[in-house]
Amino acid sequence: MKRFLLPICLVAAGLSASPLTATAQQKSTPAKQPSASTPSAIERDLDVFSEWVNDKLDRAEGGVRRELPRIKEDFERQSRRLDKAVDSLSSQSKREYGTQKRRYQSWESKQDSLDAAARQPETASAAQRRLLNETVTISKARPEELPELYLHLLETTREKRRTWTQADWSAAGAVLERLNTRYEQVREKLPLEERIRIRSWQGEFRTLEKARDVKDIMKE
Repeated sequence: MKRFLLPICLVAAGLSASPLTATAQQKSTPAKQPSASTPSAIERDLDVFSEWVNDKLDRAEGGVRRELPRIKEDFERQSRRLDKAVDSLSSQSKREYGTQKRRYQSWESKQDSLDAAARQPETASAAQRRLLNETVTISKARPEELPELYLHLLETTREKRRTWTQADWSAAGAVLERLNTRYEQVREKLPLEERIRIRSWQGEFRTLEKARDVKDIMKE
């Protein structure tokens, strides 16, 4: 019986030493540190903010104007979060943040000015100047000026009609009527080919106007 005591003691000693050895190994293994190249949460927020500003500055003005209140709220929310932790940014990131804020604020100021101008009621003379792209008294226009005035009106109509409101169509129709009135007064002084061109433009405007009316009916 005695010859089995030593191996048993050795086994017991080995078992008792195992946890201690594992513990020592655990203590000696250093904890992993975050990589220096891993962006912090605030740096990621800045990347998101920069992309957001770039997207807004690339947007078409017509669509932006309708969304401006929500866009302003988004800016305030993002900038508040960044302002609270701005000291955690690197010097380069702080400069980028300041640049992006200034870009956005300049853009927002421009949008506010455009919105204020859009809300002002347009005078007949302002509407005519916008539609013809020049200032002219139609009732005193020379016969040779009329073809170019008709052409300007048609070119504006072709380009802008898809975004026109009823007020825009009414203003364009009023300008056309003034042109037609002057045309009837001086048409005998125009060459035949110019009269044919003007008749063609008159018809095209009415066709575009009717197409817009049909489109509105189909929407309803």
